[in-house]
Amino acid sequence: MSDAIFKAPPPVNEPILGYGPGSQEKTSIKLQLEKMAGETIDIPLIIGGKEIRTGNTEKCVMPHDHNHVLGHYHMADASHVEAAADASAKAWAEWSEYPWQERAAIFLKAAELLKGPFRDVINGATMLGQSKTVYQAEIDSACEMIDFFKFNAYFLNQLIQDQPLYSPSPTWNRCEYRALEGFIFAITPFNFTSIAGNLPSAPALMGNTVLWKPSHSAVYSGYYIMKLFEAAGLPPGVINFIPGSSREVGPTTMNRPDLAGIHFTGSTGVFQHLWKSVGDNIQNYNAYPRVVGETGGKDFIFAHETADVDALKIAMLRGAFEYQGQKCSAASRAYIPKPMWEKLKPALLEEIATIKMGDVRDFTNFMSAVIDKRAFDKHKSYIDHARESSEANVIAGGDYDDSKGYFIPPTVIETTNPEYKSMKEEIFGPILTVYPYDPNQLDEALALCDTTSPYALTGAVFAQDRKAVMYMSSALKNAAGNFYINDKPTGAVVGQQPFGGGRASGTNDKAGSMLNLLRWTSVRSIKENFLPPHDYRYEHMSED
Repeated sequence: MSDAIFKAPPPVNEPILGYGPGSQEKTSIKLQLEKMAGETIDIPLIIGGKEIRTGNTEKCVMPHDHNHVLGHYHMADASHVEAAADASAKAWAEWSEYPWQERAAIFLKAAELLKGPFRDVINGATMLGQSKTVYQAEIDSACEMIDFFKFNAYFLNQLIQDQPLYSPSPTWNRCEYRALEGFIFAITPFNFTSIAGNLPSAPALMGNTVLWKPSHSAVYSGYYIMKLFEAAGLPPGVINFIPGSSREVGPTTMNRPDLAGIHFTGSTGVFQHLWKSVGDNIQNYNAYPRVVGETGGKDFIFAHETADVDALKIAMLRGAFEYQGQKCSAASRAYIPKPMWEKLKPALLEEIATIKMGDVRDFTNFMSAVIDKRAFDKHKSYIDHARESSEANVIAGGDYDDSKGYFIPPTVIETTNPEYKSMKEEIFGPILTVYPYDPNQLDEALALCDTTSPYALTGAVFAQDRKAVMYMSSALKNAAGNFYINDKPTGAVVGQQPFGGGRASGTNDKAGSMLNLLRWTSVRSIKENFLPPHDYRYEHMSED
Protein backbone atom coordinates (compact mmCIF):
# COMPACT_ATOMS: atom_id res chain seq x y z
CA MET A 1 0.00 0.00 0.00
CA SER A 2 1.18 3.48 -0.77
CA ASP A 3 2.37 5.59 2.15
CA ALA A 4 0.37 8.49 0.75
CA ILE A 5 -1.10 11.01 3.16
CA PHE A 6 -4.83 11.50 3.36
CA LYS A 7 -7.03 13.40 5.77
CA ALA A 8 -9.17 10.98 7.75
CA PRO A 9 -12.38 12.24 9.33
CA PRO A 10 -12.04 12.77 13.09
CA PRO A 11 -13.41 9.90 15.17
CA VAL A 12 -16.16 10.28 17.73
CA ASN A 13 -16.05 8.99 21.30
CA GLU A 14 -17.57 5.58 21.91
CA PRO A 15 -21.09 5.93 23.38
CA ILE A 16 -21.41 4.73 26.99
CA LEU A 17 -23.92 1.96 27.46
CA GLY A 18 -26.28 2.56 30.38
CA TYR A 19 -26.98 -1.01 31.60
CA GLY A 20 -30.42 0.09 32.69
CA PRO A 21 -33.16 -2.26 33.93
CA GLY A 22 -34.20 -4.75 31.26
CA SER A 23 -31.54 -3.59 28.77
CA GLN A 24 -29.88 -6.05 26.44
CA GLU A 25 -26.41 -5.00 27.61
CA LYS A 26 -27.31 -5.64 31.26
CA THR A 27 -28.57 -9.14 30.50
CA SER A 28 -25.50 -9.85 28.41
CA ILE A 29 -22.89 -8.67 30.95
CA LYS A 30 -24.57 -10.55 33.79
CA LEU A 31 -24.36 -13.78 31.80
CA GLN A 32 -20.70 -13.06 31.07
CA LEU A 33 -19.94 -12.37 34.74
CA GLU A 34 -21.60 -15.63 35.74
CA LYS A 35 -19.57 -17.54 33.15
CA MET A 36 -16.24 -15.99 34.09
CA ALA A 37 -16.81 -16.33 37.83
CA GLY A 38 -17.57 -20.01 37.31
CA GLU A 39 -14.24 -20.89 35.69
CA THR A 40 -10.57 -20.77 36.63
CA ILE A 41 -8.28 -19.98 33.73
CA ASP A 42 -4.59 -20.60 33.17
CA ILE A 43 -2.73 -17.50 31.94
CA PRO A 44 0.57 -18.02 30.12
CA LEU A 45 3.27 -15.59 29.06
CA ILE A 46 2.97 -14.66 25.40
CA ILE A 47 6.37 -14.20 23.78
CA GLY A 48 6.81 -14.04 20.03
CA GLY A 49 3.22 -15.15 19.67
CA LYS A 50 3.81 -18.35 21.65
CA GLU A 51 2.21 -19.24 24.97
CA ILE A 52 4.79 -20.11 27.61
CA ARG A 53 3.98 -21.72 30.95
CA THR A 54 6.76 -21.38 33.47
CA GLY A 55 5.20 -23.39 36.31
CA ASN A 56 5.84 -20.54 38.71
CA THR A 57 2.33 -19.20 39.21
CA GLU A 58 0.36 -16.65 41.22
CA LYS A 59 -3.39 -16.26 41.73
CA CYS A 60 -5.83 -13.82 40.17
CA VAL A 61 -8.57 -13.19 42.75
CA MET A 62 -11.63 -11.00 43.17
CA PRO A 63 -10.73 -8.12 45.52
CA HIS A 64 -14.32 -8.09 46.80
CA ASP A 65 -14.16 -11.85 47.48
CA HIS A 66 -10.47 -12.62 47.85
CA ASN A 67 -10.97 -16.34 48.36
CA HIS A 68 -12.50 -16.62 44.90
CA VAL A 69 -9.75 -17.52 42.41
CA LEU A 70 -10.37 -16.43 38.82
CA GLY A 71 -7.17 -17.83 37.42
CA HIS A 72 -3.48 -18.56 37.82
CA TYR A 73 -0.87 -16.67 35.85
CA HIS A 74 2.64 -17.82 35.02
CA MET A 75 5.50 -15.59 36.13
CA ALA A 76 8.37 -14.51 33.88
CA ASP A 77 11.96 -14.72 35.06
CA ALA A 78 15.09 -13.14 33.59
CA SER A 79 15.38 -15.78 30.88
CA HIS A 80 11.87 -15.03 29.64
CA VAL A 81 12.62 -11.31 29.54
CA GLU A 82 15.66 -12.03 27.39
CA ALA A 83 13.55 -14.23 25.12
CA ALA A 84 10.91 -11.51 24.85
CA ALA A 85 13.54 -8.90 23.95
CA ASP A 86 14.94 -11.22 21.28
CA ALA A 87 11.46 -11.88 19.88
CA SER A 88 10.84 -8.14 19.89
CA ALA A 89 14.02 -7.50 17.90
CA LYS A 90 13.05 -10.15 15.36
CA ALA A 91 9.57 -8.67 14.92
CA TRP A 92 10.93 -5.12 14.70
CA ALA A 93 12.69 -5.72 11.39
CA GLU A 94 9.37 -6.26 9.62
CA TRP A 95 6.92 -4.34 11.82
CA SER A 96 8.89 -1.08 11.70
CA GLU A 97 8.63 -1.20 7.90
CA TYR A 98 4.84 -1.70 7.83
CA PRO A 99 3.05 1.20 6.12
CA TRP A 100 1.38 3.28 8.80
CA GLN A 101 -2.07 2.50 7.38
CA GLU A 102 -1.50 -1.22 7.90
CA ARG A 103 -0.48 -0.71 11.52
CA ALA A 104 -3.45 1.57 12.09
CA ALA A 105 -5.82 -0.96 10.53
CA ILE A 106 -4.93 -3.55 13.18
CA PHE A 107 -5.79 -1.26 16.08
CA LEU A 108 -8.90 0.05 14.34
CA LYS A 109 -9.99 -3.57 14.02
CA ALA A 110 -9.22 -4.05 17.74
CA ALA A 111 -11.57 -1.13 18.44
CA GLU A 112 -14.35 -2.76 16.44
CA LEU A 113 -13.81 -6.11 18.15
CA LEU A 114 -13.91 -4.40 21.53
CA LYS A 115 -17.17 -2.68 20.56
CA GLY A 116 -18.65 -6.08 19.86
CA PRO A 117 -17.56 -9.60 20.90
CA PHE A 118 -14.85 -8.50 23.34
CA ARG A 119 -16.86 -5.83 25.17
CA ASP A 120 -18.46 -8.15 27.73
CA VAL A 121 -15.28 -10.19 28.10
CA ILE A 122 -12.95 -7.32 28.95
CA ASN A 123 -15.58 -5.43 30.95
CA GLY A 124 -16.31 -8.63 32.86
CA ALA A 125 -12.62 -9.25 33.54
CA THR A 126 -12.22 -5.69 34.79
CA MET A 127 -15.24 -5.96 37.07
CA LEU A 128 -14.29 -9.29 38.60
CA GLY A 129 -10.52 -8.86 38.72
CA GLN A 130 -10.30 -5.17 39.65
CA SER A 131 -13.63 -4.67 41.48
CA LYS A 132 -15.04 -2.03 39.16
CA THR A 133 -18.76 -1.45 38.97
CA VAL A 134 -20.34 -1.98 35.56
CA TYR A 135 -20.35 1.77 34.86
CA GLN A 136 -16.72 2.23 35.90
CA ALA A 137 -15.73 -0.73 33.72
CA GLU A 138 -17.80 0.49 30.77
CA ILE A 139 -16.20 3.95 30.71
CA ASP A 140 -12.74 2.43 31.13
CA SER A 141 -12.22 -0.99 29.63
CA ALA A 142 -14.71 -0.49 26.80
CA CYS A 143 -15.18 3.17 25.86
CA GLU A 144 -11.80 4.66 26.74
CA MET A 145 -9.81 1.79 25.26
CA ILE A 146 -11.86 1.94 22.05
CA ASP A 147 -11.21 5.67 21.97
CA PHE A 148 -7.46 5.19 22.45
CA PHE A 149 -7.29 2.84 19.47
CA LYS A 150 -9.41 5.05 17.18
CA PHE A 151 -8.05 8.44 18.17
CA ASN A 152 -4.42 7.32 18.16
CA ALA A 153 -4.83 6.13 14.57
CA TYR A 154 -6.29 9.54 13.72
CA PHE A 155 -3.48 11.36 15.56
CA LEU A 156 -0.91 9.30 13.64
CA ASN A 157 -2.54 10.40 10.41
CA GLN A 158 -2.31 14.01 11.59
CA LEU A 159 1.27 13.63 12.73
CA ILE A 160 2.63 12.40 9.42
CA GLN A 161 1.01 15.40 7.74
CA ASP A 162 3.35 17.65 9.73
CA GLN A 163 5.82 18.30 6.91
CA PRO A 164 8.30 21.11 6.18
CA LEU A 165 6.60 24.33 5.16
CA TYR A 166 8.71 25.07 2.09
CA SER A 167 10.72 23.32 -0.60
CA PRO A 168 12.47 25.92 -2.81
CA SER A 169 12.99 24.79 -6.38
CA PRO A 170 14.67 22.50 -7.35
CA THR A 171 14.46 20.70 -3.98
CA TRP A 172 11.92 18.64 -2.09
CA ASN A 173 11.93 18.65 1.72
CA ARG A 174 10.02 16.06 3.69
CA CYS A 175 9.95 14.30 7.07
CA GLU A 176 9.79 10.59 7.71
CA TYR A 177 8.49 9.28 11.04
CA ARG A 178 10.50 6.21 11.97
CA ALA A 179 10.21 3.67 14.76
CA LEU A 180 12.75 3.92 17.57
CA GLU A 181 15.60 1.41 17.32
CA GLY A 182 15.06 -1.18 20.03
CA PHE A 183 12.08 -2.10 22.19
CA ILE A 184 9.71 -0.16 24.44
CA PHE A 185 9.18 -1.35 28.02
CA ALA A 186 5.50 -0.79 28.91
CA ILE A 187 4.61 -1.01 32.61
CA THR A 188 0.91 -0.73 33.29
CA PRO A 189 -1.21 -0.17 36.44
CA PHE A 190 -4.17 -2.06 37.88
CA ASN A 191 -6.65 0.79 38.03
CA PHE A 192 -7.37 1.45 34.36
CA THR A 193 -7.68 -1.38 31.88
CA SER A 194 -7.66 1.22 29.10
CA ILE A 195 -4.22 2.39 30.20
CA ALA A 196 -3.07 -1.23 30.16
CA GLY A 197 -4.23 -1.37 26.54
CA ASN A 198 -2.82 2.01 25.54
CA LEU A 199 0.68 1.91 26.98
CA PRO A 200 1.86 -0.99 24.80
CA SER A 201 -0.33 -0.22 21.77
CA ALA A 202 0.54 3.47 21.30
CA PRO A 203 4.27 2.77 20.72
CA ALA A 204 3.36 -0.29 18.62
CA LEU A 205 1.15 1.86 16.40
CA MET A 206 4.23 3.99 15.67
CA GLY A 207 6.16 0.93 14.47
CA ASN A 208 7.86 -0.05 17.72
CA THR A 209 7.90 -3.44 19.41
CA VAL A 210 7.06 -3.77 23.08
CA LEU A 211 7.74 -5.76 26.24
CA TRP A 212 4.62 -5.40 28.38
CA LYS A 213 4.65 -5.99 32.12
CA PRO A 214 1.11 -5.68 33.50
CA SER A 215 0.35 -5.01 37.16
CA HIS A 216 0.19 -8.19 39.20
CA SER A 217 -3.33 -7.14 40.22
CA ALA A 218 -4.56 -6.82 36.63
CA VAL A 219 -3.00 -9.75 34.79
CA TYR A 220 -6.48 -11.21 34.36
CA SER A 221 -7.84 -8.37 32.20
CA GLY A 222 -4.40 -7.90 30.63
CA TYR A 223 -4.49 -11.43 29.25
CA TYR A 224 -7.80 -10.74 27.51
CA ILE A 225 -6.34 -7.55 26.01
CA MET A 226 -3.56 -9.69 24.52
CA LYS A 227 -6.17 -12.03 23.05
CA LEU A 228 -7.89 -8.95 21.59
CA PHE A 229 -4.64 -7.84 19.93
CA GLU A 230 -4.12 -11.31 18.50
CA ALA A 231 -7.69 -11.43 17.19
CA ALA A 232 -7.11 -8.06 15.49
CA GLY A 233 -4.13 -9.50 13.59
CA LEU A 234 -1.17 -8.08 15.52
CA PRO A 235 1.91 -9.98 14.30
CA PRO A 236 3.77 -12.21 16.79
CA GLY A 237 6.46 -10.47 18.83
CA VAL A 238 5.19 -6.92 18.34
CA ILE A 239 3.78 -6.90 21.89
CA ASN A 240 5.15 -9.50 24.30
CA PHE A 241 3.16 -10.20 27.48
CA ILE A 242 5.46 -10.86 30.43
CA PRO A 243 3.78 -10.69 33.86
CA GLY A 244 6.24 -11.26 36.66
CA SER A 245 7.90 -9.80 39.70
CA SER A 246 9.57 -6.42 39.40
CA ARG A 247 12.76 -7.93 40.79
CA GLU A 248 12.96 -10.35 37.87
CA VAL A 249 11.53 -8.37 34.97
CA GLY A 250 12.78 -4.86 35.73
CA PRO A 251 16.58 -5.19 36.02
CA THR A 252 16.88 -7.54 33.06
CA THR A 253 14.89 -5.18 30.87
CA MET A 254 16.69 -2.06 32.03
CA ASN A 255 20.12 -3.59 31.41
CA ARG A 256 19.45 -4.40 27.76
CA PRO A 257 21.38 -2.10 25.38
CA ASP A 258 18.39 -2.11 23.00
CA LEU A 259 16.00 -0.48 25.49
CA ALA A 260 14.56 2.36 23.40
CA GLY A 261 11.95 3.71 25.78
CA ILE A 262 9.76 3.30 28.85
CA HIS A 263 6.01 3.87 28.84
CA PHE A 264 4.89 3.87 32.45
CA THR A 265 1.91 4.50 34.67
CA GLY A 266 2.25 3.70 38.36
CA SER A 267 3.82 4.89 41.58
CA THR A 268 6.17 7.83 41.84
CA GLY A 269 8.81 5.78 43.66
CA VAL A 270 8.93 3.09 40.98
CA PHE A 271 9.14 5.65 38.19
CA GLN A 272 11.97 7.50 39.88
CA HIS A 273 13.79 4.18 40.32
CA LEU A 274 13.38 3.42 36.62
CA TRP A 275 14.66 6.85 35.66
CA LYS A 276 17.66 6.42 37.93
CA SER A 277 18.34 3.03 36.35
CA VAL A 278 18.34 4.65 32.92
CA GLY A 279 20.84 7.19 34.18
CA ASP A 280 23.05 4.53 35.72
CA ASN A 281 23.06 2.58 32.44
CA ILE A 282 23.11 5.48 30.00
CA GLN A 283 26.53 4.67 28.59
CA ASN A 284 25.42 1.11 27.78
CA TYR A 285 22.38 1.92 25.65
CA ASN A 286 22.42 2.03 21.87
CA ALA A 287 20.45 5.29 22.03
CA TYR A 288 19.02 7.56 24.69
CA PRO A 289 15.80 5.90 25.88
CA ARG A 290 12.59 7.89 25.77
CA VAL A 291 11.12 8.01 29.28
CA VAL A 292 7.38 8.74 29.52
CA GLY A 293 5.57 8.39 32.82
CA GLU A 294 2.40 9.29 34.64
CA THR A 295 2.71 8.71 38.36
CA GLY A 296 0.95 9.97 41.47
CA GLY A 297 -1.47 12.69 42.36
CA LYS A 298 -2.81 14.56 45.36
CA ASP A 299 -5.71 16.01 43.52
CA PHE A 300 -7.70 18.91 44.90
CA ILE A 301 -11.07 20.58 44.88
CA PHE A 302 -10.89 24.28 45.78
CA ALA A 303 -14.16 26.09 46.43
CA HIS A 304 -14.76 29.83 46.37
CA GLU A 305 -17.44 31.33 48.58
CA THR A 306 -19.63 31.82 45.47
CA ALA A 307 -19.58 28.10 44.60
CA ASP A 308 -22.76 26.15 43.86
CA VAL A 309 -22.99 24.05 47.03
CA ASP A 310 -25.06 21.24 45.54
CA ALA A 311 -22.71 20.85 42.54
CA LEU A 312 -19.73 20.97 44.89
CA LYS A 313 -21.21 18.22 47.07
CA ILE A 314 -21.67 15.81 44.16
CA ALA A 315 -18.25 16.62 42.72
CA MET A 316 -16.63 15.81 46.07
CA LEU A 317 -18.55 12.57 46.39
CA ARG A 318 -18.01 11.30 42.86
CA GLY A 319 -14.52 12.72 42.57
CA ALA A 320 -13.32 11.09 45.78
CA PHE A 321 -15.22 7.81 45.94
CA GLU A 322 -15.92 6.48 42.45
CA TYR A 323 -13.86 3.33 41.96
CA GLN A 324 -12.91 3.52 45.63
CA GLY A 325 -10.72 6.55 45.01
CA GLN A 326 -8.30 4.37 43.06
CA LYS A 327 -7.79 6.87 40.30
CA CYS A 328 -4.66 8.96 39.94
CA SER A 329 -7.10 11.82 39.31
CA ALA A 330 -9.36 11.18 42.32
CA ALA A 331 -10.16 14.09 44.62
CA SER A 332 -8.10 13.56 47.76
CA ARG A 333 -8.11 17.00 49.41
CA ALA A 334 -10.62 19.82 49.48
CA TYR A 335 -10.38 23.47 50.48
CA ILE A 336 -13.80 24.80 51.48
CA PRO A 337 -14.67 28.26 52.92
CA LYS A 338 -15.63 27.86 56.58
CA PRO A 339 -19.12 29.38 56.33
CA MET A 340 -19.90 27.19 53.31
CA TRP A 341 -18.55 24.08 55.04
CA GLU A 342 -21.04 24.53 57.86
CA LYS A 343 -23.87 24.10 55.32
CA LEU A 344 -22.12 21.60 53.04
CA LYS A 345 -20.89 19.22 55.73
CA PRO A 346 -24.24 17.80 56.90
CA ALA A 347 -25.52 17.55 53.33
CA LEU A 348 -22.38 15.73 52.19
CA LEU A 349 -22.52 13.29 55.12
CA GLU A 350 -26.19 12.61 54.46
CA GLU A 351 -25.43 11.81 50.82
CA ILE A 352 -22.49 9.58 51.69
CA ALA A 353 -24.69 7.62 54.07
CA THR A 354 -26.76 6.48 51.08
CA ILE A 355 -23.80 4.90 49.28
CA LYS A 356 -23.99 1.13 48.89
CA MET A 357 -20.78 -0.90 48.77
CA GLY A 358 -20.25 -4.56 47.95
CA ASP A 359 -19.87 -7.14 45.17
CA VAL A 360 -19.76 -5.60 41.68
CA ARG A 361 -22.28 -8.19 40.48
CA ASP A 362 -24.88 -6.36 42.53
CA PHE A 363 -25.55 -3.41 40.22
CA THR A 364 -27.08 -1.31 43.01
CA ASN A 365 -23.63 -0.84 44.57
CA PHE A 366 -21.81 2.44 43.96
CA MET A 367 -18.50 1.15 45.35
CA SER A 368 -16.67 -2.11 45.84
CA ALA A 369 -13.37 -3.28 47.37
CA VAL A 370 -9.90 -1.78 47.09
CA ILE A 371 -7.48 -3.76 45.02
CA ASP A 372 -5.54 -5.90 47.52
CA LYS A 373 -4.32 -6.43 51.07
CA ARG A 374 -1.43 -4.01 50.70
CA ALA A 375 -3.76 -1.20 49.64
CA PHE A 376 -6.24 -2.09 52.39
CA ASP A 377 -3.56 -1.89 55.08
CA LYS A 378 -2.29 1.43 53.74
CA HIS A 379 -5.73 3.02 53.77
CA LYS A 380 -6.44 1.57 57.22
CA SER A 381 -3.28 3.21 58.55
CA TYR A 382 -4.40 6.66 57.40
CA ILE A 383 -7.80 6.21 59.04
CA ASP A 384 -6.20 5.01 62.29
CA HIS A 385 -3.81 7.94 62.26
CA ALA A 386 -6.67 10.42 61.84
CA ARG A 387 -8.62 8.80 64.68
CA GLU A 388 -5.72 9.39 67.04
CA SER A 389 -4.64 12.83 65.79
CA SER A 390 -5.55 16.03 67.61
CA GLU A 391 -5.47 17.79 64.22
CA ALA A 392 -8.03 15.59 62.47
CA ASN A 393 -11.50 14.21 62.90
CA VAL A 394 -13.01 11.30 60.96
CA ILE A 395 -16.53 12.55 60.17
CA ALA A 396 -17.63 9.84 57.69
CA GLY A 397 -16.63 6.21 57.35
CA GLY A 398 -13.63 5.24 59.39
CA ASP A 399 -14.35 1.53 59.72
CA TYR A 400 -12.98 -1.23 57.48
CA ASP A 401 -13.33 -4.96 56.91
CA ASP A 402 -11.17 -7.43 54.98
CA SER A 403 -12.77 -10.65 56.19
CA LYS A 404 -14.31 -11.37 52.76
CA GLY A 405 -13.15 -8.53 50.54
CA TYR A 406 -10.87 -5.53 50.97
CA PHE A 407 -13.58 -3.03 51.91
CA ILE A 408 -12.81 0.53 52.94
CA PRO A 409 -15.97 2.67 53.16
CA PRO A 410 -16.08 6.24 51.85
CA THR A 411 -14.19 8.21 54.48
CA VAL A 412 -14.02 11.96 55.10
CA ILE A 413 -11.42 13.50 57.39
CA GLU A 414 -11.76 17.08 58.57
CA THR A 415 -8.52 18.77 59.58
CA THR A 416 -7.47 22.03 61.18
CA ASN A 417 -3.96 21.70 59.77
CA PRO A 418 -3.61 22.34 56.01
CA GLU A 419 -0.39 20.33 56.04
CA TYR A 420 -1.83 17.37 57.89
CA LYS A 421 -0.55 13.97 56.72
CA SER A 422 -3.58 13.09 54.59
CA MET A 423 -3.57 16.56 52.97
CA LYS A 424 -0.05 15.98 51.64
CA GLU A 425 0.52 12.30 50.92
CA GLU A 426 -0.98 10.26 48.13
CA ILE A 427 -3.36 7.63 49.53
CA PHE A 428 -5.03 6.21 46.41
CA GLY A 429 -8.14 5.13 48.25
CA PRO A 430 -11.62 6.34 49.24
CA ILE A 431 -10.38 8.94 51.73
CA LEU A 432 -11.08 12.66 51.29
CA THR A 433 -9.56 15.24 53.63
CA VAL A 434 -11.25 18.62 53.99
CA TYR A 435 -9.55 21.79 55.21
CA PRO A 436 -12.06 24.58 55.96
CA TYR A 437 -10.30 27.89 55.24
CA ASP A 438 -11.04 31.48 56.16
CA PRO A 439 -12.53 33.12 53.02
CA ASN A 440 -10.81 36.36 54.03
CA GLN A 441 -7.50 34.54 53.49
CA LEU A 442 -8.12 33.32 49.95
CA ASP A 443 -4.58 34.02 48.74
CA GLU A 444 -3.05 32.07 51.61
CA ALA A 445 -5.38 29.12 50.97
CA LEU A 446 -4.56 29.13 47.25
CA ALA A 447 -0.85 29.17 48.06
CA LEU A 448 -1.35 26.18 50.36
CA CYS A 449 -3.19 24.30 47.63
CA ASP A 450 -0.37 25.04 45.19
CA THR A 451 2.55 24.14 47.44
CA THR A 452 1.44 21.53 50.00
CA SER A 453 1.74 18.54 47.68
CA PRO A 454 4.65 17.68 45.36
CA TYR A 455 2.16 16.50 42.72
CA ALA A 456 0.45 18.39 39.91
CA LEU A 457 -1.93 16.02 38.17
CA THR A 458 -5.56 17.16 38.45
CA GLY A 459 -7.48 19.80 40.31
CA ALA A 460 -10.83 21.58 40.27
CA VAL A 461 -12.10 25.00 41.26
CA PHE A 462 -15.71 25.89 42.01
CA ALA A 463 -17.12 29.41 41.76
CA GLN A 464 -20.05 31.21 40.18
CA ASP A 465 -18.16 34.52 40.09
CA ARG A 466 -16.19 34.64 36.82
CA LYS A 467 -13.51 36.91 38.24
CA ALA A 468 -12.98 34.38 41.03
CA VAL A 469 -12.66 31.59 38.46
CA MET A 470 -10.05 33.59 36.58
CA TYR A 471 -8.19 34.47 39.76
CA MET A 472 -8.07 30.92 41.12
CA SER A 473 -7.16 29.46 37.73
CA SER A 474 -4.19 31.81 37.50
CA ALA A 475 -3.04 31.13 41.06
CA LEU A 476 -3.17 27.36 40.46
CA LYS A 477 -1.75 27.45 36.93
CA ASN A 478 1.05 24.98 37.68
CA ALA A 479 -0.79 22.89 40.28
CA ALA A 480 -2.51 20.56 37.80
CA GLY A 481 -1.90 19.29 34.28
CA ASN A 482 -5.64 18.65 33.96
CA PHE A 483 -7.69 21.48 35.42
CA TYR A 484 -11.46 21.53 35.90
CA ILE A 485 -13.83 24.44 36.46
CA ASN A 486 -17.08 23.60 38.24
CA ASP A 487 -16.56 19.89 37.63
CA LYS A 488 -14.98 17.00 39.48
CA PRO A 489 -11.24 16.49 38.80
CA THR A 490 -11.73 13.04 37.26
CA GLY A 491 -13.01 11.68 33.98
CA ALA A 492 -10.68 12.93 31.22
CA VAL A 493 -11.92 11.75 27.83
CA VAL A 494 -9.66 10.80 24.91
CA GLY A 495 -9.84 13.47 22.23
CA GLN A 496 -11.36 15.96 24.67
CA GLN A 497 -8.95 16.36 27.59
CA PRO A 498 -5.43 14.99 26.88
CA PHE A 499 -4.26 13.58 30.19
CA GLY A 500 -1.08 14.07 32.20
CA GLY A 501 0.52 16.16 34.92
CA GLY A 502 3.79 17.78 35.87
CA ARG A 503 5.96 18.12 38.96
CA ALA A 504 6.07 14.73 40.73
CA SER A 505 3.05 13.53 38.73
CA GLY A 506 4.97 12.68 35.59
CA THR A 507 6.36 13.88 32.29
CA ASN A 508 3.02 15.36 31.10
CA ASP A 509 3.21 13.74 27.68
CA LYS A 510 -0.60 13.74 27.43
CA ALA A 511 -2.01 10.31 26.75
CA GLY A 512 -4.88 10.56 24.32
CA SER A 513 -3.20 13.14 22.08
CA MET A 514 -0.66 13.48 19.30
CA LEU A 515 1.89 14.66 21.87
CA ASN A 516 2.21 11.16 23.31
CA LEU A 517 2.66 9.52 19.90
CA LEU A 518 5.43 11.96 19.05
CA ARG A 519 7.51 10.44 21.85
CA TRP A 520 7.52 7.05 20.10
CA THR A 521 8.93 8.15 16.77
CA SER A 522 12.29 9.31 15.50
CA VAL A 523 12.00 11.89 12.74
CA ARG A 524 14.25 11.80 9.69
CA SER A 525 14.44 15.04 7.68
CA ILE A 526 15.04 14.39 3.99
CA LYS A 527 16.15 16.89 1.38
CA GLU A 528 16.19 15.84 -2.23
CA ASN A 529 17.84 18.00 -4.87
CA PHE A 530 16.44 17.38 -8.36
CA LEU A 531 19.10 19.51 -10.08
CA PRO A 532 22.29 19.32 -7.98
CA PRO A 533 25.10 21.79 -8.87
CA HIS A 534 27.99 20.67 -11.06
CA ASP A 535 30.38 23.48 -10.13
CA TYR A 536 31.65 24.44 -6.70
CA ARG A 537 31.98 28.16 -7.59
CA TYR A 538 29.45 30.73 -6.30
CA GLU A 539 28.25 33.80 -8.20
CA HIS A 540 30.18 36.24 -6.03
CA MET A 541 33.42 34.57 -7.06
CA SER A 542 33.16 35.74 -10.68
CA GLU A 543 35.41 38.62 -11.81
CA ASP A 544 33.76 42.01 -12.32
